[in-house]
Amino acid sequence: GLGPFINRFIAPLPGIRQLCLRTYLVGRPVRHFPDRKFSASILIPCRNEKGNIENAILRMPRFGSSQEILFVEGNSSDGTFEECERIRDAYRDSWDIKVLKQDGKGKGDAVRKGFAAATGDVLMILDADLTMPPEALPKYHAVIETGKAEFVNGTRLVYPMETEAMRPLNLIANRCFAYLFSYLVNTRLTDTLCGTKVLMRRDYEVLVRERGYFGNFDPFGDFDLIFGAAKQNLKIVETPIHYKARTFGETQISRFRDGWLLLKMVWFAYRKLKAV
Repeated sequence: GLGPFINRFIAPLPGIRQLCLRTYLVGRPVRHFPDRKFSASILIPCRNEKGNIENAILRMPRFGSSQEILFVEGNSSDGTFEECERIRDAYRDSWDIKVLKQDGKGKGDAVRKGFAAATGDVLMILDADLTMPPEALPKYHAVIETGKAEFVNGTRLVYPMETEAMRPLNLIANRCFAYLFSYLVNTRLTDTLCGTKVLMRRDYEVLVRERGYFGNFDPFGDFDLIFGAAKQNLKIVETPIHYKARTFGETQISRFRDGWLLLKMVWFAYRKLKAV
């Protein structure tokens, strides 16, 4: 009959779910790490970002008990991989830098490859275009270290951003998709596509073990982490950044192609997180 279909696909919809008879609450002890300092692995996916590689190191602040920086290069045509190797060798006395080359394509593949090689307690993503200032990373690390969150999502849409940092159509689309994804993960999100995401490595390892539930679906690398965190019922907290205009290179984003992929992400998340 129609009962199972209605319960799975119709009942979770906004406005209708308030009429349902069952309510679930999930409670867990609050994490607290008194006087504990965590090491950090900072992943920098990069493709055709040669002009930003050295600045990422020069602007990187010191925080945590120790740091490692992982450049994951995505088959660039401008010599980015060679620049990463040069920077690794030039700064080997002051920074622990690893350089990896992607076998696959896309940022999602770069994130998975980099996190698999990371050894730090806290895993962090920094986009190589440096539109998210590296100087803000200690703030994100502190949110995890103090137990205020278990998954930190950056947001570019709280503070005023620099002129031309984001095209108007992209801004409108980001706000619309943020509303949809907030409903899907039961947490208010204002910017799901901000590249900065931070979580504990041990939580990421659980996400990897349970990845079969979602499958290899995410070319962006953002939703694999967001949906995995929601499935684990991790405490998700947004932390705003001052979004800067790109100073080198061109954006890797295609508005219409990626917009279609985002619509597919919405339907995928609805089936996996709501219609269950």
